Formats: sequence, structure tokens, C-alpha cells
Amino acid sequence: MRLQRSSGLPATLIVVTCFCAFHATTAIDIPLEVLGHVNIEQLPTITAQSPSSIIAFPFEESFSMTCEAKGNPEPEFRWTKNGQEFDPFQDPRLMKEENSGTFVIPNNGNLTEYQGTYRCSASNKLGTAISKEIEFIVPNVPKFPKETLDPVVVEEGQPFTLKCDPPQGVPPLQIYWMTINLQHIEQDERVSTGLNGDLYFSHAVEKDSRRDYCCFAAFPTIRTIVQKNAMSVIVKATNAILERKPSLMTPSGARSEIQLVKGEDLKLECIAQGIPTPEVEWVKMGHQLPEKATKENHGKLLNIPGAEQGDSGKYMCKAKNPLGEDVHYFTVTVEEPPEWLSEPESQLSMIGSDVLVKCSASGTPEPTTTWRVNGVPLQESPAANRRVFDDTIILHNAKASDSAVYQCEASNRHGTLLSNANIMIMNLQPMILTKEGEDYSAVEGKGVMMHCKVFSSPPSTITWSKDNSSESVEGPRFTVHDNGSLEIYSVEKGDTGQYMCLAKNTEGSSAIDATLYVKDPTRIAVAPEGQQILIGTTAQLSCLAEYDESFSNDFELLWEKDDMEIALNFTENSRYFLDDGVLHIINVSHRDQGVYTCVAKTPVDQDTASALLMVLDVPDAPQSLVLSDHNRKSVKLKWIPGDDHNSSTTEFIIEYEESKWEPGNWKELLRVPGNHNSAVLKLHGHVDYRFRVYGVNAVGAGPPSESTETYTTPLRAPDKNPENIKIEGHLPHEMNINWEPLRPIEQNGPGLEYKLSYRRQDVEEDWKEHTVKRHSFVVRNTPTFVPYEIKIQAKNHQGWGPEPTIVTGYSGEDFPSAAPFDVAVEVRNSSVVRVTWTRVHRDKMNGHLGGYRINWWRLRSLVDSKKSHGDKHTLTIPGDRNHGTVPGLTPFSEYSLIVMTFNGRGNGPGSHPVNFKTPEGVPEKNPVFRVTEVQRHSVSLAWAPPLEPNGILTGYLLEYQLINDTEEVGPVQTVDISNPDTTKWVLRGLEPVSKYKFYLRSCTSVGCGPVVSEECTTILETSLASIHGGISTQGWFIGLMCAIALLTLIVLVACFVNRNKGGKYSVKEKEDLHPDVESQGMNDDTFCEYSDNDEKPLKGSQHSLSREIKAGDSGDSLVDYGDEDGQFNEDGSFIGEYAGRKEKRASAEIKGSAQTPA
Repeated sequence: MRLQRSSGLPATLIVVTCFCAFHATTAIDIPLEVLGHVNIEQLPTITAQSPSSIIAFPFEESFSMTCEAKGNPEPEFRWTKNGQEFDPFQDPRLMKEENSGTFVIPNNGNLTEYQGTYRCSASNKLGTAISKEIEFIVPNVPKFPKETLDPVVVEEGQPFTLKCDPPQGVPPLQIYWMTINLQHIEQDERVSTGLNGDLYFSHAVEKDSRRDYCCFAAFPTIRTIVQKNAMSVIVKATNAILERKPSLMTPSGARSEIQLVKGEDLKLECIAQGIPTPEVEWVKMGHQLPEKATKENHGKLLNIPGAEQGDSGKYMCKAKNPLGEDVHYFTVTVEEPPEWLSEPESQLSMIGSDVLVKCSASGTPEPTTTWRVNGVPLQESPAANRRVFDDTIILHNAKASDSAVYQCEASNRHGTLLSNANIMIMNLQPMILTKEGEDYSAVEGKGVMMHCKVFSSPPSTITWSKDNSSESVEGPRFTVHDNGSLEIYSVEKGDTGQYMCLAKNTEGSSAIDATLYVKDPTRIAVAPEGQQILIGTTAQLSCLAEYDESFSNDFELLWEKDDMEIALNFTENSRYFLDDGVLHIINVSHRDQGVYTCVAKTPVDQDTASALLMVLDVPDAPQSLVLSDHNRKSVKLKWIPGDDHNSSTTEFIIEYEESKWEPGNWKELLRVPGNHNSAVLKLHGHVDYRFRVYGVNAVGAGPPSESTETYTTPLRAPDKNPENIKIEGHLPHEMNINWEPLRPIEQNGPGLEYKLSYRRQDVEEDWKEHTVKRHSFVVRNTPTFVPYEIKIQAKNHQGWGPEPTIVTGYSGEDFPSAAPFDVAVEVRNSSVVRVTWTRVHRDKMNGHLGGYRINWWRLRSLVDSKKSHGDKHTLTIPGDRNHGTVPGLTPFSEYSLIVMTFNGRGNGPGSHPVNFKTPEGVPEKNPVFRVTEVQRHSVSLAWAPPLEPNGILTGYLLEYQLINDTEEVGPVQTVDISNPDTTKWVLRGLEPVSKYKFYLRSCTSVGCGPVVSEECTTILETSLASIHGGISTQGWFIGLMCAIALLTLIVLVACFVNRNKGGKYSVKEKEDLHPDVESQGMNDDTFCEYSDNDEKPLKGSQHSLSREIKAGDSGDSLVDYGDEDGQFNEDGSFIGEYAGRKEKRASAEIKGSAQTPA
């Protein structure tokens, strides 16, 4: 809602006395919103003007004389030049713009006629504003006059001065004294350049004679350097140069007065002559020299930059030498250009009020103040209601016609100040410039500002009310500012509502409405945490925020790094992306280190949280490697550590490279702690070294530094002798000596040799010496295995190495000459025995004891009496021991055993053989166990005895149980077979069509051996008969059976004929001709599986199965293969080997109706 009451203002108002809710110091700006409703005339205001001086540099293309102004009506522009009217439009060479006072002077080479002082004025019917004076300077090109200079002739020891007299030009001016070849004239305590550019010589010396003293004057502003003609100086030699006390060459007289403007550099100069050359001292009378003061030009110049009032006073320079002194006093006055104490201000006042315009300025000397009105001196434009009192103008009972632009100008010899003050007199009802119906959002607990911008004259009274209340809002949380804005502190939820701003003055009133919404504050719930991240990895910073739900479309989550917003452009090359509040930084680099700030932002508030991301990396390469403290055997290396990248350097590794033996190969020399930046390096002689350093931290090793310059060490004798001396004896009467030679870098110079010295340790004898160049030596004709002392010393052309260390060794070894005795065997169990013996005396060892060896072999099995010498086995027992344990023996066997000792040369003689027997053990697993026939209620089983019974077989343990394909299994049934010769068994009373599992173990008096198992399913006779009956009536089945019978008959006849002829045939053929019990009664109705692995029954105890299946009449029984790996394969055929041929052959598959392959 907007309320506005009007008193019928005319469409056009001349502004006189006025006041508004806003204020400007330089001009009265009528807001555009006001001008949209009322056409208010405004006084002209200068908005842009050129600087107070413009220098027409020759390299510039043009020069702009700027003058811009605003007002209503649009102002018109006029120019004056040197106080006279100047119309730019009358000069076609000048460039002008419409509705602008600016014109441009082109640089056409003829600028002198435009040189002068300009001023611009902008006028409309209300008044006139003027610019400050603008000086257009056209500099002349500085030149030295063409003149012939006479040589300066001076006696040696006398002072003289070379005049420069530089031409006038645009400052600053720089003076250089040089030769024709542009070499600077050397300056010191005796020779110096003065502030005026002259070159002063305190006293002449012979070397001052030369013909090319040139003064160069440089004007950098106009980019010009000019040179004066060369001057000659002739110094006449004299026989005697008399010393004299100082006297000042400049300044002249005893006192000087210096005046300068505040802010300029104060430069005081004293140049003295005398012999010896005088020294100059500076003093401020009654005070200390300012801290910022510096002494230049070898003490002859005192420079105080940026002089202030406190630098005023008296200064003294004193030139002195041993013969006396000379002084000069300076009175320094620091003056100031005008500065405003009270600058006139533009005003908007109401009609009938009294208006005061104040103008005052300070400066040294005191500025002169001049008043103008609309650009005309005040006295030339009188007004009855205007009075001037000192620095103030008073307009009494101001009228609209008193509106004008008042100018105040303050000036002294150092500058001028000009200020335009627009005095506007008018009455205007309140006009609220803020929009009607503005919505404001505030955060609970924070502040809010609701605006009510008013333009009026006289000033309006502004009140705020809430929710159509007649009472204005009041309280410590509410403030109405001078500009009409209502500020609410610590906003509460109850502050939500509609507010009205009402503005009143004598001319009327106006009002607007505004609505305030109070929002929940934005808060970061999960702040990012500081991290240390490895370079090249991905960093993740989490940030989750809570905010008012009404801002769901306006909420932003931004990230900043070091107060700069991160651009999240989500492109392929972008290293930053945001995912569900988590900032991902891919392939982190050093530039990613910094403070990351999460900014949760709504239109009315924001919350931030920051975290420091530290990037970890290997240390940077050390810098500035320097070698110092050079000695014959060492050098000190210093370096500046590189950046450790947030992981402290734990150590520095120093490497070296030498160019003679392994150039380009860097090797580690030394490691020092990470808090050191220097190390003393121990070096070898006669080596060209280069060094480099790299740092190591928790991340890893950093890059190496740049290498040092080559450092060469001098020649010297070896610092060490050979190491790792090895003394060996490969033959009984020799001693081989080998050692690790010195590396080339350790030789310290050419001519390396070794002096080998040796002597027997057990007898008194002198050292025997040999000089060799290789790193091995053989001493011959030595006694067998006696101790020797050996030492080896290195030598080169520079001398001998240090005294060597003595080492002890033995001459060559021989075979041991005695065997152990009292050998005894203690049987521990059926496969392990313990052997003891008496040690061989060390005198019989003939070398270093290596240990003892036990050799044993199997003589026979105790099951039969046939002896068969088995393979020899050896057990080595190192060290000086008198017993050992022999494992892995075969039970129930007879063995033979011997013991011998050995040394580095070999084995000694064996002891007397000792025979022993092992007791019985449990048998091995049965090699064959299978089902041979299956009936409705019975199953026939057959097996072969174990190949190694490991004792006298006492029988077999046969067990079985029902294992139908359910979780429940039947109980284990046991059959104890006491006849060891039994190799088959028929189990009866079984359930029909049931699956059984059978277990077999062989037994001796010690116990039963490992189990073998077999599974089989009993049959249902009626079902099978019906099946067979059905098949047997088929014609194809009858023909197939006839063919098989015919082929079987032919094969049997052929085999019988071959056997009668005495030919040899395979086991397979024998088995085909003489099927054993396994093949009896088998038919196609048998579904049995064989398993020879160790299996336990599903329920019940472990089982053991049986021994042997007798062979047929062929004579190739299993007993013949007892010592071989005879067994039945998975399909039930026998696999055996003839002992002579060691060749395995597979037997034919045995079934109920035998089938022989053609």
C-alpha cells in the first residue's frame, strides 16, 4: 500500500531551500525516481576535468582538455585561455564533441600556440560551475649550447670544478659524468657530482688528466638525453703537495635558507676540498637526525625523504680532516600547499531558511580565499540577503532565486584548491523512492534492514508500524535511521508480518507497505575436516548443511579455496567435482594445498566452515651446495634443504660420483639426520669427486640436488688394508690365502701392491713375506692342518697403508684317519633306531670337524629268509656329536649300519658294521579290494594281501554297513577273518536293492593297518529277469551275442596254440586264459565301485581289509610281484611288473562273462 497526499505542486519547480533524507558533499543529485514524477531543475555540476597541468610530450598523438558537467537544463560550456574567452569551435584543427565541453588538441607538430592556462565553465539558467585552472605546457627540447671549452689546467693537489650547467627541461633531471666511450667517471670521497650537476674534485691527482669529461643530462619524462661537449683537464705535477685544512666548495658562505613543500625530499649538500680529503658530518641543531634520514654520495649528501613539518629547523654540516674543519648552517622551512579545513558543501534547503556556506583552508604560507557565485566574483554579483563573515557566507531568509553555484578558491605559492557548492532552495512533499510491497527475509537471531528512502523538503518525519497498528514499532530491538530505514536486531519468529513506512512534512505525506518473513538459520551440520593427503591421490572434503525449507530452490553449496571460489564446471578436464556434498579433488598437486571453505548460502544468510588441506610429498631437492673446510682426507658439504611438503625430512643421503672408474654411477656416501644441513665427508685420495644430496621423509625419497663442481683429492698412501681374508687348504700340503682387494677408489693412487706375511703359530719362527699384486697366494709344502698367522698390508707409490691386523688360519686338510668305535644301536620302535658312538680324536681328524655320517641298508625282510641287499641310505649329523636318530626304517626287517666322520676334505674310514632288526609293525594297505559278485542277499569280496606286511599276518578285519542315500546309515558289522591265507569272502543276509560300504584292513600281532573300502548295491532278481527277458527276445541282441561268442572262441583257440608252442605272453593274456576268483560269477548286473584310499566308515570303528588273492594255474601269482608295485586298477584288472623288465602291463577287465579283445 502506498499513501501519498499532494498539495498541488506545479509541474516545474525552481529549487531553493531544501532538505532530503540523503545527503551529498559535492553536489545535489535529484534521484531519477523523483525526476520521473516532477521535473526538478538542477544546478550544473562539473563531473570530469583534466589534471591541473598537461605536458605535451612529443611522442603523444593528442592531448585531451576534458570538461564534463551535468544539470537540468543541460549545461552549456565555455572556455577561457589566460583569462580571455576561448572558443574551441572556432579552431577547425581541434576535435570537439556535441553536448560536451571536452576538446582534443592533435599533436601536429605546432603546439606552441596552444600553450597557456585554461578554465572551463558549465552554465544553465540556474547558475554556473567552473573547473580548476588547467595549464597546457609545451616543453622545449633541451639542448646544451654549442661552445668551445678551454682546457682546465690545475696543479696537482689543488681543488677544481667542472661545470655542467644543464639546460632547462621537464623534471626530473638526472646528471651523469662519463667519458666519450660511455664509461662512468669513478666517484669517491675525493670526486663527486653535486646537486647542480657540477663535478667537484677535492684535490687534483695526476690520473685526473684526461680529454673526455662529458656531462650527460637525462630527462626521462620526455625520453631525452643530451650531452655537453667534452672537457679537458690537465693536471700539472708539482714537487711538493702541501696538506691543508678543509674548506667548502659548495654551498658558499656560512648559512643557507632552504624552503620546500611538504612531501618533497629534503636534500642538503656539503662538498669540501682539502688534503687529506675531508670527511663530512651532519647534525640537526638541538635534535637527533630523523630516523628516515640517509647519507649519500660518500657522506656529502643528507637526504630526508617525504619531508614533514617536524623536519623544519637548523642543520649543520661539518667537513674535517686532521688539519681542521669547516662548517655550514642550513635553515630549513617545510611549507605546505593549501588543504581544506572546511570545504564548502552542497545543500538542499527549504524556502525561508537561513543557509550557511563555510570555506576555510590551511597552508604555509597562509592561503588566500576567494569567493565566486556562478563563476563571477562575489562583489560583482551583490545580493541583499547575503552577508560574508570571515570564512562564511550567510543567506538570510533564502528564496528560490538564491539557488546558485558558489565557488571557493584557496591558494598560496604552492598550489590552489577550488570547490563548487550547489546551493538549492525548494519545498517538496515527501516522495518515497523505495518500491511498494517489498518482501524482506530475515534469519532468526540475525538483523534485518527494511528501507524507506524519502526525498522531501523540508525533511520528513518517518514512522514505522506493524500489521495495520496505529502505534509505531518501539523497543530496544527497533531503530529508525536518518535515511528512513527500519533496522530490527535479533529477529524473532513473532516479527513476521506486514509493516508500513509513513513519511510526513509540511507539504504532505506518503506511505508504503513491506512484508517481513523470518526464516530458520542456515547451519553447517557436517563440517569438513583438515587432511593430510599424498600428492597424486584424490582428496575428499565433506560438507552437509541445514537450511530453511522455503529456500530449497535458492540454496547453494559453494566451495572456496583461500577465499577464492572454486569453479565446478563438471568437464572431463576438471579436477574438482561435487557429489552429494563431498568435494572431490582429483590428482592432488602442490597448488591444491590451502584452506578450503564450505559456504552454505541462502538469499538471506550463510554459514561457513573451513578445513586445511595439506599436501604430502617427498622433499624438494636441496639447493646451494657448497664445499668448504678442504682437508687431505675430508671436505665439508653444506646445503639448503628443500621444502619438506608437510612431512618432516628424516634424513639426507649424500651421494658421490667419480669420473675415473665408474663415471655416471652415483653411489651412497653418507646419511645424516634430517635436521642437519651439513656433513663432513671422508674421502679417498686421487679421486675426482662430485656430490649431490637428496632428502627422505615418510612419503619417500625426493629428487637429488644439482651436483657440486668437481673436487679432486690429492695422492696419498692407502687408508686401509684388504679385508675378508680367507685361508683354505684344498690339498694336504698347501695353504690358499685369498682376500678382498681394495676397490679402485680405495687405492688412493697408482702402484698398488700387497705385502703378505705369514708364520706358524704353534712354533717360534720369523715372518715370511711376499709382495704380490693379485689378491690370492698359495703357500706350498706346509704341514697338514697346522695353524698359521697371516697379515696383509696395502702399499702404493705414496707409501704403506696402516699396520695390518693379524688373522689366524690353518694349512690344508687331509682325510680323517680313524673311524668312530663303540658303535651301538638302540631300537626305539618298528621304524626308528638311535645310534651312538665314541668320537674320533681331533688328532685323527686331519682338518676341521664337519660332523658324522651314518650309512645303513636293508638286508632282508623277516617275513621270508631271502636276503636282498637294499639301497644305501645316509644321514649326516653336523658338529661334534656322539649320537643320532635314524628314521624311516621298514618294520620287521634286518639292517646293517656303519658310522664315519668327515672334514673339509672328505669322509674318513667307516666303523665296523652293526646289524640290527626292527620289530613288527602294522601292515601296509591292501593293494586290491573289490566286489566280485552281487546277489539279492549276498556279496562276494576278493582282495590281495599287502605288499609289505611289516610282520607276520594274523588275519583280516572286514567291516560293512548299510549306506542308502539318506542321512541315516546302518550299524557297522564286523567279520574277523583269522586265516591270513584267505583272500575272498561272501557276506550273506544283506537287504535287497540296498547300498553297502565295505572296509578291509590287514592285521599283525601289533595291530591292523590302514583301511581300503568298496561300495556296492544289491540287486532285485525279478526286475532284472524281466529286463533280460525283454532284451533277449530282440533280434539285434541275439545276433550281437552270437558274434561275441564266435570272436571269444577264436581268441581262446589262438592263445592256446601259442602257449603250447612255448611262446611268451603277457600277464593280460594269462589272465584272459585263466580267470581267477575275481572273475567268477560276475555278470552285467553288478553296479560296484572300487576305492583304494583311506576312508573311515560313516559310523562305527575303523576297519582293515585282507591279504592276497590266489592266482590261477598260470603261475603268475601275486606273490611273484610282492616286491613290486602290483595292484588292481579301477576297473578291477591286475597291474604288475616282472622284476627283470620293470615294465607294467594292465590286465584285461574281468567280468561275469569274460571278454577278450580281438
